[in-house]
Amino acid sequence: MAALAQDKLRAFTDAIWDDEVVPTLVEYIAIPAKSPSFEPEWQKLGHMDRAVELFAKWAETKLAALNATMSVERLPGRTPLIFIDVPGSARDGDTVMLYGHLDKQPEMTGWADGKGPWVPVLEGDKLYGRGGADDGYALFGALGALLALKDQDVPHARAVVVIEASEESGSPDLPFYIDALSERIGSVSLVVCLDSGCGDYDRLWVTTSLRGMVGGTLRVDVLEEGVHSGDASGVVPSSFRILRQLLARVEDIETGAIKGSAFNVEIPTERQKQAKVAAQALGDQVYAKFPFVAGMKPNGADLAELVLNRTWRPALSVTGFAGAPTPRDAGNVLRPYTEAKLSLRVPPTADAKKASAELKRILEVDPPYGAKVSYEGEKDGSGWNAPKTAPWLESALEDASMSSFGKPMAMMGEGGSIPFMGMLGEKFPEAQFVITGVLGPHSNAHGPNEFLHIPTGKRVTEVVARVLAAHATR
Repeated sequence: MAALAQDKLRAFTDAIWDDEVVPTLVEYIAIPAKSPSFEPEWQKLGHMDRAVELFAKWAETKLAALNATMSVERLPGRTPLIFIDVPGSARDGDTVMLYGHLDKQPEMTGWADGKGPWVPVLEGDKLYGRGGADDGYALFGALGALLALKDQDVPHARAVVVIEASEESGSPDLPFYIDALSERIGSVSLVVCLDSGCGDYDRLWVTTSLRGMVGGTLRVDVLEEGVHSGDASGVVPSSFRILRQLLARVEDIETGAIKGSAFNVEIPTERQKQAKVAAQALGDQVYAKFPFVAGMKPNGADLAELVLNRTWRPALSVTGFAGAPTPRDAGNVLRPYTEAKLSLRVPPTADAKKASAELKRILEVDPPYGAKVSYEGEKDGSGWNAPKTAPWLESALEDASMSSFGKPMAMMGEGGSIPFMGMLGEKFPEAQFVITGVLGPHSNAHGPNEFLHIPTGKRVTEVVARVLAAHATR
C-alpha cells in the first residue's frame, strides 16, 4: 500500500484551498442562510437553498474523480440535506461518515468597521464572516481529504458525506434524514465531525466530549399593565427581582455554580487528566482568548478547573430579555412583566430531558408573592462523551498532528453542543469518533467578527486524509 507523502499532501491541500475552497466560501458567507430557529421564513426567502446549491455545484465537479454520487435530500417541511456516497477501495462493507452543516447563526451586533456577518473579508490568513468556520468549510475539508487520497492512490473505505441545514437549531430535522437514509448509510465504523473547536492553531485538537443544552423562556408577570413606580414600588414586587430570586434557585449568585443533582455529574478521571494536559498546553489562553473588558478576571485562577468548568460542569446564561424598554426610553414605570431567554449547558453525561423537566419544576414551584411564573422549554439536547479511543486511531491522530502541525495532539472536551453526536453514538455504539475543527482563539463563532483561520482549515483537511488512510489498514 502506498503511504501518504507529506509534501504531496501539503501541495495538494494548499492548492485546492487557495484555488477553490476559499473563493467558494467567500460566496457562501454572503448568503444569509440562517438556521430555521432564527429564520422561520427560510423556505420563502430561499437563502438556505442558495447555500445548498452553491455547495452542491462545487461538489458536483468532484464526483467523477471520486466515482461518487450525490443527492440533495428534501423531506417535506424540513431543511435540505446533502448526501454524497464515495465508493471505497478498501474494507468492503465498512463505512466512514463525514459530517458538517451549512446553516448559520443570526447576525449579532458588534462587528468591526468594514466587516459584517454577510460581508466576506479576507484579511491575512483569516476569512471573516458568518459561517465559514461554523461550519461551511466541513464539506470542503471532507471531500478535499478524499481527493488528496485519490491524488496519491491511497486506499480508503467507503465514505458518506452528510451536510445538514438545521444544526444551529438543535438538528431537529437530522434524525428523520438518518432514518430515511439508513440503508444507504450502512454500517458506520468511524465518524468524522468537522464542527468543533481547537484550543490553539498550533496542533491538532481532538474533542473528547460535548456538553448538552437545556433552554427555554422564563416569564414573570406581576401586573396587568405598567404603573407609576413611585406609587407602586414597595407595594408591588418587581418582576425583575422575582426573576432574580427564581434564577438563584438554580445558580449560586456568587460563584455561578449550578445547584442540583439533575444538572451535575461525576467527572471521569480520564477527562480530568486531559483537562490538566490541555491547560498546560494552553496556559493563559484558556481564558485570554475571550475578549474581556479591561480589568475583568476569569471565573477562577486554576486553569485546569476553568477547562472543566467549560467542558464538564453546568453553566447558566441569560441570552435575551423582553418586557423592558431600552434605558434611553425607560420612564418611571414599574413594568408588568419580565421575560428571559435561558441557556443552561449541562455535562456530557447528564440526561437533558430530565434536566429540562427539573429546571421547569424548580422555576415554577411556589412562585414568590404568588406571581404568575411560566417556563417554556425549547431545547433539551443531551451531550456526548467519546468512547475509548482505539489504539490504531490514537496512533493515527498523533502521527497526523506531528505531520501536519509539527506538535503532539491535545484532547479536550468542548463546551458547546453538536446534537448529532449523541444520536450517532447510540446508533453506532461500536464506532470510533474524530471530532475536530477550526474554531480557535478569537474566531468567535456565533458572535461578531467570526473568522475562519485558513491555515488550520488546510491542516485539518490533511489530518482527515491521514485518518482515513489509517482506518483503511487498521
